Amino acid sequence: MDYIKTEIDGVFIIEPRVFSDARGYFMEAWKEEEFNEHIGPVKFIQDNESKSSYGVLRGLHYQKGAYSQSKLVRVIKGRVLDVAVDIRKSSPTFGKHVMVELSEDNKRQFFIPRGFAHGFLVLSEEAIFTYKVDNPYAPSQEAGICWNDPALAIEWPIDPAVVQTSEKDLKQPLLKDAELFD
Repeated sequence: MDYIKTEIDGVFIIEPRVFSDARGYFMEAWKEEEFNEHIGPVKFIQDNESKSSYGVLRGLHYQKGAYSQSKLVRVIKGRVLDVAVDIRKSSPTFGKHVMVELSEDNKRQFFIPRGFAHGFLVLSEEAIFTYKVDNPYAPSQEAGICWNDPALAIEWPIDPAVVQTSEKDLKQPLLKDAELFD
């Protein structure tokens, strides 16, 4: 796998080596020793999966305090635009984001460390999105930031009128009002 550093320290795009022939393809999606060598040790404890349709935007989510999570995300069907926003107040890249397209075709993965808000927008008719986390879900510690906060300057590539999001995500605070990491 190729581990590609992004403009924000600790956030990586991972491109697997894919071996294709007439039968289909084979790839290693996760290899602990190699991951630890390039990114560092992360003890993933759970795999999650979601299915969404075109225009669904999930995020920007994170968990607070001791329940914060690192995530390793990928798409196994369809195509999404995935975003990680640095919400560490002491970081030189605070408020900045990294955006990457993940798809069943490019098979890229995206590593998002603790201290980031995360979200994705579905660009295909439907998408199946899967991710590993290193901490369990804690409903009392979940938080978020408004997906279209102008301060974030995220250029979502579809008309905001067709974005589908949850009631909870519609009520998320702006970055300036959110509970952030130190």
